[in-house]
Amino acid sequence: MKKNYVNYLECSLTGEKYDANKLHGLSNAGRPLLVRYDLNALKKEVSRDDIINSKIDGLWRYSPLLPVLDPKNRITLGETITPLIKLNRSVNYSSNNKGTVLVKDEGRLPTGSFKARGL
Repeated sequence: MKKNYVNYLECSLTGEKYDANKLHGLSNAGRPLLVRYDLNALKKEVSRDDIINSKIDGLWRYSPLLPVLDPKNRITLGETITPLIKLNRSVNYSSNNKGTVLVKDEGRLPTGSFKARGL
């Protein structure tokens, strides 16, 4: 099993702590659980380049940040990275040439729709 940096889960209403290595739904108060990380260890041991250059596809490239220790418990729907694409011609067309226009390419998602992000 690979290490992750999750310390515990916490009720978003009461602050009650839950074991991060057990499956949970909502908290006892019926609220979502927030993930609390060991940020100092994460900062020392994982760099941005480690994640950017990960050989793991999709969401699981962020595995050090996710509360799933055992790779056999990873589920995927074919997620992929959705890059920001610079639209140089749009900036030039406006004859303003100030700033940058970026578009997030959500069409690469399994549904082929930007609407999936909100779901």
